[in-house]
Parts: sequence; structure tokens; C-alpha cells
Amino acid sequence: MRLFSATIATETNTFSPLPTSLDAFRESVWLRPGEHPDDTPRMCTAPLFVARKRAKAEGYTLIEGSCFAASPAGTVNRDAYEFMRDEVLDQLKAALPLDGVLFGLHGAMVAHGYDDVEGDILERARAIVGPDCVIGVELDPHCHLTLKRMKNADIVILYKEFPHTDVQDRAEDLLDLVLRTIRGEVKPVMSVYDCRQISSYPTTLPLMRGFVDRMFALEGKDGILSVSAAHCFPYGDVPELSGRILVVADGDKAKADALATKLGEEFVSMRGKTMPEYHSISSGVRQGIDSNVAPVVMADPADNAGGGAPSDNTSILRELIAQDAQDAAVGPIWDPLAVRLCFDAGLGATFPLRFGGKIGPTSGQPIDAMVEVTALARDCRQSFGPTTVPLGDCAAIRIGGVKVVLISNRTQALGLELFRNVGIEPTEQKILLVKSTNHFMAAFGPIAKKVLYIESDAPLSRTYEKIPFTKVQRPIWPLDKETSPGLIF
Repeated sequence: MRLFSATIATETNTFSPLPTSLDAFRESVWLRPGEHPDDTPRMCTAPLFVARKRAKAEGYTLIEGSCFAASPAGTVNRDAYEFMRDEVLDQLKAALPLDGVLFGLHGAMVAHGYDDVEGDILERARAIVGPDCVIGVELDPHCHLTLKRMKNADIVILYKEFPHTDVQDRAEDLLDLVLRTIRGEVKPVMSVYDCRQISSYPTTLPLMRGFVDRMFALEGKDGILSVSAAHCFPYGDVPELSGRILVVADGDKAKADALATKLGEEFVSMRGKTMPEYHSISSGVRQGIDSNVAPVVMADPADNAGGGAPSDNTSILRELIAQDAQDAAVGPIWDPLAVRLCFDAGLGATFPLRFGGKIGPTSGQPIDAMVEVTALARDCRQSFGPTTVPLGDCAAIRIGGVKVVLISNRTQALGLELFRNVGIEPTEQKILLVKSTNHFMAAFGPIAKKVLYIESDAPLSRTYEKIPFTKVQRPIWPLDKETSPGLIF
């Protein structure tokens, strides 16, 4: 038995002013065949990682392709995408004959000229391997679950958790089903229900937690092989942007259709109920300062690099300084130039620094202050579940009672190492301001005594009606009151 695996992945915010080039992939995940580390998977590489670990025991040969992944940003350069795609497809051709293919993709990647990158990859891969080769795909739930992908794959599985702590577990599930299909033990059929809605669905909150637990309970029973919820990625302006429910059943399309419809209708009934309460900047900061518990974790989802934002907005930080917050730590602020200046100034230096507020109007105004350099660290990383994420060179600065972590590789707040790398112990802070939508909850949730979500003036608005969509298919909630949800595949 012969399997092939590869990854091309990023999450594209089509409204972001930050173009995505090959250099963005080189900065994050750029691994040629055989170069993937043995320690942990990287972004979207879990299918290859688990397939390598299990090859000997399961009795198959794994042919490894390239793995490319970049932090979320704007639309991908067309030549860059085609270069990576063609490299992987050439590797696929060279690996023939194959019994199965495992793709680790994101699902919300957009390149100039390609609204559906993953659909393009799968369509071309299917033409190469033919109809009998089993193609399995792992996607992020913040994906666009397009019909082209469904038509060209045999098995599609999405992570269930948000924060995405189950990436490796779902890759194990995908490999199980691909191997069982090749061996003739199951005959997967897929059904998709389009809920016609745009929203956010943190699985750390009760309503979505219960929905995900019910999905888990349905799998492995009565012919149901897998159940996934595609949350959608609200900042990708593509025609098939929408929340969708996917069910994979063993040979019984009617059963898959029925369950997808049932769960889809339940998902529709949850409209407007799955997001946390958001506070204004001044109110959120005041609540954090006045709180009698610590640490209070304040989230800035609108400046989340994981959604394509720059992560250099200064508005909440400015309010913390204005309200004289004490024992507060903020991170990350992406500003490679400010990091370099801190290294130039040296540890313990006090000097005038302008930082943040660089990329555009939604970054806010730069902060100009006399700062103390409290820590410097090279080549830092933070953990997220089983993976590690590069932060690059980091500097910690202090302005009064507020400490700020400056980073050179743009990413969101994920692990406690974000602060510990530069000598800030998160559990000892009164306030922790993190730039993240919900992934921060995996590491910061367990230490938080209180969590506040703040709606800043950064680019990722939680009010989806404000987003200037031009391509998304209408009607769709909440842009339209009346919609027509239903089975589409």
C-alpha cells in the first residue's frame, strides 16, 4: 500500500493590507520531502506527521511531499501559489501508483486568480491519481467548504475544537478512515448542509461546547463515520463563504443527508447565541483594573494576527496607560523595527521608542514613550497544543505599570511562553491583554480568573454587517434576515 502526503496552507483575509508572498511561507513552514521534524506537527501538517508515525505498524509506504504554510494575512501572490502547487503536484505524479493521498490544508486560502485554492489543488490531484485512489483531506473549521472540494475528495474531516487543540487527533481519524476505505472496510459518502450564516463559534462557551460534544457522540455509531462543523472564515470574501455541516457515512447517502439536515437546522437555530459578550475599550479596561481577582485576561480579537490582522493596533494599550493600569502585560505587538531598536539600546536601557500603529489606519496611532528594556530574547517560540509557533526575536519593554512584548514574526497570542520567554510570569500579572480571538483560551483559559473580550477599532470587526463583501453569495445571515438553508451536496 502506498500513501502520499503534503501541505499547502494559510488563512487568507482578503481585506488585509498585508500581501502573502513566498517569504511568508519560508518564515513559517517551508519543508521539503523528508525535512519535517519528528517532534511535533507544524501548521496543517498533522496528516503527514501521523502517517509517518504509523507507517511501519500499519504496513504501508509513505511518500512525503513538501509542506508549505504561512501565518494568516492578505491574498497570496499568484506566482507563489502556483510555484508551491506545481511542486507538490509534480511530487504526486512521481509517487504514482498510489492507493491514497492525505492532504493537510487550511481551507480558507485565496490567491490572486484563485478564490478556491484548496478546490484547485484537489481537482488537479484527482486528475493525476484517477478515480480509484482515496483522497483524504484535513481542514480547519474556519474554512470555505466548497462543492469543488467535496466532489474531488473521498473523505474530508475538520478540526472540531476552537481553539484548535485537536488537530493531531482529527488527523488520526482521517488516516483511520482512509486506510479502512482502501482496505474495503468502509465506503464513505459525504453530505453537506449549507446553513447560510456568518458567525464565530468558540467551543469554550457552553452552547457550542454542547454541539461539539453531540457531534463526537454520533461518530462510530449507526454507520456515521465523521461529523464536522465548518464555522466559515468571515474575513475571506469568496462566493461560498458560509457555515456548513458535513457528515460522512458508511455507504448510506440518505442517512448522511438526514443527519446533516438535522444538525444543520440546529446550527441555524444557534444564530446570534454563540459569541461572547464584547466590551468597549474604556469599559473593558476599567473592569480589568477594578477586578478583585487576577489574572484578568483581556482579549483583542479585532487585532488577531491569526485572522490576518497586523497585530500592531495600539488602542487598548493606550487606554491601559491612560487609566494607569498596574501589573499589566500586553502581547504580542508586531513591530520588527522596534524589536531591533530595543536590541540596539540593550538590556536595561531607558530610551524614547515609537512602536505599533504602523500598517494602516486600523492600527491606531503609534505609541511614543520613554521605555525601559526589561528583556531581550532571540529566536523565540510559543506552544499551541502539540505544535510550536515561531515568534522570532522578542523584546519586553515597560511603560509605567504596563509591560509590552514586541515580536518580529507576526503571530497571535497562543502559549504562555509568549510572556515567559522575556521574563514575564503570566500568573503573577493583574491584567494580561492578548491579541487573539479564542485560541488563547487553550493556554490562558486555565490560569484566567476572569476573561473579558474587547471590541477595539482594529480591522477584524465582530459586526459582520460592516464588512464590505462583494463576492459572497446572498442572502446570508446576518447580512440578510431571510435565508434559505438546505442540503447542497
